[in-house]
Amino acid sequence: MGGMYEDLKGPEISSVLSESSIILLPVGAIEQHGPHLPMSVDRVIAEETAKAIVDQCGDDLDIWLLPTLSISKSNEHNWSEGTISLRYETLMAILHDIGESLSKTSAKKLVLLNGHGGNTTLLNTALRELRLNHSLETFLIHPALPPAYGGSSTEDELGMGIHGGRDETSVFMFLRPDLVNLSKAERRVPEQLAKNKHVKFGGSVSFGWLSNDFHEDGYIGDPTGASPELGEKLFNAAVESLCEALSEIKSFKFKE
Repeated sequence: MGGMYEDLKGPEISSVLSESSIILLPVGAIEQHGPHLPMSVDRVIAEETAKAIVDQCGDDLDIWLLPTLSISKSNEHNWSEGTISLRYETLMAILHDIGESLSKTSAKKLVLLNGHGGNTTLLNTALRELRLNHSLETFLIHPALPPAYGGSSTEDELGMGIHGGRDETSVFMFLRPDLVNLSKAERRVPEQLAKNKHVKFGGSVSFGWLSNDFHEDGYIGDPTGASPELGEKLFNAAVESLCEALSEIKSFKFKE
């Protein structure tokens, strides 16, 4: 069985959860996504993906969904009024506290479902910290691996549709069509980076950046070709792939 962790009654925890239960924590963000998308994009995508996972494979894989951590580390967008960001120390402390609480249950597998690319480095670090300090088996998954960390992006976006681009806009159009204003979308691809072999998004050399380093609008990609039909296709493929990944997580062992 599986479902919403918060709907369990206290006395049920010891009988419902086991060492093979998977605790799923969606991590989103509240941050600017340009003039065509609301600040809720990462939170909505993370949460809706997690809910769809529980609906599709939660019972089979014994997945228990935690409430979404809606605010996270978004300081690359701190230049933009309205963005809400936690310091990395704060987010790490929150994750430690969640891990400590979960370590008191029988569940040993904690999966972070990250909807915000800017969290990726910190959450990867958190995996080991949670393993070390709370003896949890920890994993990080994404609705789509961020292009800045090796994930794919469209050829037209030169592999750099990393924030508010075609695919992310399409998925959000599928989930919340009434909150998208595509008439305000324009191409915002840092063309100058495309000629680089190493120093670019997804290249072998990482670099520090803020989302308005490339254009004052603060989004990076080309959302003009986005559509809810494409978004539905991408969303369903992500849920299917993540259920496969969670099946492997379910049976994962460090030693035979």
